[in-house]
Amino acid sequence: MLEILSITGVIFILIGLGFASVKLGLFSAADVGTLGKYVVYFALPALIYRAIGSRQIEEIANPVYLVSYLAGAVIAFWFGYVWSRRMAGNGPMTSTFWAMGMACPNSGFVGYPVLLMALPGVASTALALNIVAENVVLIPMVLIMIEYARGKSTDRNLALQILGRLMRNPIVIAFLVGMVGMVLEIELPPVLARPIELIAGSSAAVSLVSIGGSLALVQVGRLDPALMMITFGKLILHPLAVAGVLFLFGLFGFGLADPELRAAVILSAAMPVMAIYPILAQQNGEGQTASVALLMMTVMAMATLSAALWVLTPT
Repeated sequence: MLEILSITGVIFILIGLGFASVKLGLFSAADVGTLGKYVVYFALPALIYRAIGSRQIEEIANPVYLVSYLAGAVIAFWFGYVWSRRMAGNGPMTSTFWAMGMACPNSGFVGYPVLLMALPGVASTALALNIVAENVVLIPMVLIMIEYARGKSTDRNLALQILGRLMRNPIVIAFLVGMVGMVLEIELPPVLARPIELIAGSSAAVSLVSIGGSLALVQVGRLDPALMMITFGKLILHPLAVAGVLFLFGLFGFGLADPELRAAVILSAAMPVMAIYPILAQQNGEGQTASVALLMMTVMAMATLSAALWVLTPT
């Protein structure tokens, strides 16, 4: 148990450091924004390129992992959307962000640091697989639902609009460049590889401090019951859905052979929501609920992640 707390403790100490830095006036909102930009435009793309470009194509051609990860996310997404529409009576835009909050984990900023400490042998492979799933299916699905909620579902240019947004995203660019490097087996010269390595190595610490700083800027008002539902969906329902899909694959003889990858895909789903969640929500009038939900998830994840690690990594 102490070993598990040493993993989650590191994550939340760094988040707490960012939080305290803002509350004590060491970092301003602008400083936190600068840290976030560094992570989004430099550190995370470098990490993604390193994770994918250094792989063999056979390592990420893992359909059982990808389908399990995506199926669990889709189950959580549509559960959240339908619950919000039918049970809570929300409109399509609010329901889209309920659903996104339940289904889109923070693989790069939180997931990778956790896996790097808990399952170092498969952390980079899991990150690469998660990024493939998120950039090819999950993020486009969210963008499509946002456009639908705006009443643009019949727009002929919808696909081009979404593709344009994705192609301008530095994370997607890094993913595509990494895929090209992997397929063509391009080995960068040391003068390029070393800076990428150094920048990628900074991503975990800087991103966690940035998350903590961002959380310190959240204005917490009345705790809406929606927050508990979104938090439950992300931290409990989503990983259980992934575990359920893996169990079904196993019944039919198609399970993941590597026990560490099995643990990694479930742990990846157990992470709090991705960092772009409150940003996208803010752009569409749902920022307050999304920001407070991210704060609540991050606090609750201390317990849920520790429990998941205890179950999935007993050694």
